[in-house]
Amino acid sequence: MNTGVSNRAGLSFAGLVAMAVLSHVACSGVSAVVDPKAPPAHSQSAAATQAGAPPAASLPAIPPHPSTQERAHRTTIEQVETLEKDLSNWGRWGPKDERGTLNLVTPEKTKQAIRLVNDGISVSLAHFASLEKAIDDFNFGQTTHEMWYGAAGPPKPGVARAALDALCHYTLLRDGVVVVYNGHPSATDKGCSANGIDHMGPGFATRAILVDMPLLKHVDWLEPRTPIYPEDLEAWEKFANVTITSGDAVLVRTGRWALRAAKGAWPHAREAAGLHASVMPWLKKRDIALLASDAVNDVQPSGIVGGSGEAANRPVHTLSIAIMGMPLVDNGYFEDAAREALIRKRWEFFMTVQLTRLEGATASNFNALGIF
Repeated sequence: MNTGVSNRAGLSFAGLVAMAVLSHVACSGVSAVVDPKAPPAHSQSAAATQAGAPPAASLPAIPPHPSTQERAHRTTIEQVETLEKDLSNWGRWGPKDERGTLNLVTPEKTKQAIRLVNDGISVSLAHFASLEKAIDDFNFGQTTHEMWYGAAGPPKPGVARAALDALCHYTLLRDGVVVVYNGHPSATDKGCSANGIDHMGPGFATRAILVDMPLLKHVDWLEPRTPIYPEDLEAWEKFANVTITSGDAVLVRTGRWALRAAKGAWPHAREAAGLHASVMPWLKKRDIALLASDAVNDVQPSGIVGGSGEAANRPVHTLSIAIMGMPLVDNGYFEDAAREALIRKRWEFFMTVQLTRLEGATASNFNALGIF
């Protein structure tokens, strides 16, 4: 399974605006094209595709965490391909569905989640744009703070701010045709005609479960490259006395922002703590609605054996978005939520998310509140 060059290469300015205006701020900045029959791709890495970053060939290789190569956790690209079949939600909510796992946030689920509000304390779950020039904020151009209108152009997107990926964010090659979740057509230079953020509803409100891995492991933060396995999620459930269930939003705190505050920025798009691909069947079984991280969700490097491109480098992204129809949030900010949760010894709370419904956009800025 290989990832081809981004299917957004060569988009017109209007198309980029439709897909990127204020909303497309995701880590990879690309839509992956996965073709199990294609030869190895020669596209640049996610970090290298950003302006000012050197080509992938000139970047030193970063070895994966040793535990990813142990027998208990070793995962091959062939196993990832099998997961594409086993975890698929295509057709589950009908052939025209464009909301994926957000369908699991039912009115009853929202009413249940509202009952979690006891103190009325709200915290932001987002990390917003910064004018800081740093190694972990690769941009397509300089980040500026400006007023704009029409052809003047929008602020340039970067990757140190929170984004919720729409279901057209990653693509697959099926029977020679590039498609997105549920078999819908992929984006054009006019943006996403299907599965765009504007087709996913105005927003949603559900129960959020904060998974605070540094707290569980008695450290201030997880070191970059640290993988999170299914047994870690189960240990967290036991520690927090909570069970992740259908329609929940799972927010994984790796301590990325605490580490950054203590030691400074680093290229986290290439070297980050995060979920190992082996967690995906576990999450599918729990039937969650949304997956979020304070980093890039996937452990980086992924540790997948064989293959190339996004299916090998970011299997959590590929499986979540393109296969399961589950939106992802990268670069969330969960430090305030972690503080409030620890005070109360309660890591479940009410969460609201408002989607910025830009026509044809591949993502939305993550406008989310946690309410205790």
